[in-house]
Amino acid sequence: MNPLRLGGWFRCVISVVWVLFTAGFSTTAPAQDLSLNEAPARSISGQFIVTAQPGQSPLLTLPQVVTNASFVRLNPALLAVSAERIKKSLYRLLAVPSVRDWQGKIYLDLHPALWADETVTVIARPTDRDWSYLVQLPNVVLQARFIRAMTEVLLLEMANRQGNTDGLSADVPAWLIDGMAGHLQQDELADVVLSSPEHVFDAPRAQSVLPGGHHDLDPLAEARSVLHQHPALTFDQLSWPTPEQQAGQDDGVFHASAQLFVTELLKLNDGPVRLQRMLAALPECYNWQTAFQNAFRERFPRQLDLEKWWALQVITFLAQDPGPAWTPAASAVRLDELLVVPVQVRQSPDALPGHTFISLQAAIHYLAPAQVAADFQTRLRDLRVAEPRMAPGLQGLTESYCKVLAGYLGEQTAPTSRPAAVKHPVHLDSTGPGGEVSKQLDELDIRRQALEAGLK
Repeated sequence: MNPLRLGGWFRCVISVVWVLFTAGFSTTAPAQDLSLNEAPARSISGQFIVTAQPGQSPLLTLPQVVTNASFVRLNPALLAVSAERIKKSLYRLLAVPSVRDWQGKIYLDLHPALWADETVTVIARPTDRDWSYLVQLPNVVLQARFIRAMTEVLLLEMANRQGNTDGLSADVPAWLIDGMAGHLQQDELADVVLSSPEHVFDAPRAQSVLPGGHHDLDPLAEARSVLHQHPALTFDQLSWPTPEQQAGQDDGVFHASAQLFVTELLKLNDGPVRLQRMLAALPECYNWQTAFQNAFRERFPRQLDLEKWWALQVITFLAQDPGPAWTPAASAVRLDELLVVPVQVRQSPDALPGHTFISLQAAIHYLAPAQVAADFQTRLRDLRVAEPRMAPGLQGLTESYCKVLAGYLGEQTAPTSRPAAVKHPVHLDSTGPGGEVSKQLDELDIRRQALEAGLK
């Protein structure tokens, strides 16, 4: 058995034993029993208490993880700040008047990550007066998983405020957790998540990483792409997702449908307030469906009314353009931004890295092939999102760049990455597989410069 997997299995067993052990105590045990560190980091509001187990994660030095923007690297101080920012953004979406109106403390326990696909555990536990929560997090975790876990525990805390500690924890529906998390991840991520600085490699080959927190031009671009390929789930299907759907093994249809569903509910004039009412009613209801019907009864008197409204939102969403077309000048500026790769460069082995930008051709020649694939995957995605809004003179050119990058990538599907960590550049041979692509990019650059000169 893989030793990393074995270590993770062992820690999971220990975690289960710990939960069973603490469950044997009275339910009125103080919340501090959940703390696993004598010197925790506390958030500014005092709601979040962050502890870190000793040890170093092997993932912190793996290039395929360090250079991948899908991951965040967590430490207690930054996690405490990120948690407050996530709460603030979530409260803003739900129109909660004050971020100070919390009751249950949330303990965030960091442990050294053993593999890249570790899960996050959220535990709700009653105390003598209210509820407290434990979130067990690897210190290197997927962004989407981190955002979802924080969204889940915050929604749980909001829902359990009205519940009795001698009953069961509120049942927050998966579509609400995933929908809110998707909204935060696509539209708020750059402002709420703080990650430890990535490691700067002194390897002879460059490690490229794109800046984190990049905002797509269309926050629902990924959901739009998925729902163009697959039919959106009905409300009944959203209500009863399978484990495979929640894990994203349905090509992301559940996540995309949940994000769109929550986004459309939030657009209603009273949508945020009604979602608040639903959360507050969860402890009093046998299931969340009853709480939802009570909160939205005036909007959707019957289940059929909700299904009709949802079907109309899906049709309207898929028929919409991503936005108004840009002016030729704005299109040229945006295209220039999308055709460079940000990197960090070391001029000497003992020098601090500096930030600069290189062309796509330079990336092919100077960066490792895996990093080029990761950067080009991100560039291709953003170019495709931008293409419909480009001015007519530059729209065809943008499409040509997309074709060249897609041809270079072939069937590769590389994860997106973050700022590049580059040692002093060493020129590599340009006659390899990327040589023809570089020539095609040179030709497109000449066309672009001529078009931009005409605009000026």
